[in-house]
Amino acid sequence: MSAALKLDPRPPKWTVQDYLEAEKTSEVRHEFVAGDLYAMAGASEDHNFISLNIAAAIRNHLRGKPCKVFIHDMKVHVFANLTLFYYPDVMVVCDPEDTERYYKTRPRIIVEVVSSSTLNTDTREKLITFIQLPSLEEYVLVEQDSMTVTVHHRSKNWLPDVLTGADAVLELSSIGFSLPLREVYEGVFPK
Repeated sequence: MSAALKLDPRPPKWTVQDYLEAEKTSEVRHEFVAGDLYAMAGASEDHNFISLNIAAAIRNHLRGKPCKVFIHDMKVHVFANLTLFYYPDVMVVCDPEDTERYYKTRPRIIVEVVSSSTLNTDTREKLITFIQLPSLEEYVLVEQDSMTVTVHHRSKNWLPDVLTGADAVLELSSIGFSLPLREVYEGVFPK
């Protein structure tokens, strides 16, 4: 009597190499979590305005300096307990040895624009994951439905600093940068 063959009902896991190759030509971006792929939803107009406002202001501030600013389409590769690739909304990289063309491993700053659909992932999973990066100095969560920004600074043991209202100022001490929330939300609030 022969033993029955057992089929694994789970889909096969992706390898990092297969994922990176597939992402180069994919019409949909995917985040990679331990071999599983998660499609990225399209962003709202407000999400885009906020991301662009922050990235443009940081880019202008860093002009002529060795740091680089990336928006939406550059992945960050995290080596935590699992192999992860995420697409931050804005990322600042200042390490000249972080030279991969399709992803970065040593960001200094990561900014996520938070919506109701990404709230749990951005405030829990990504926070816990990103603060393990030795290079990361600031993790910024920008709410798109209210004028509220939460900054987690390594220098403050990652405790949240919550900013609200147009007169509050986003400060990123690791690059000597500040931006009033009215400029973060330009084109979004007031409507």
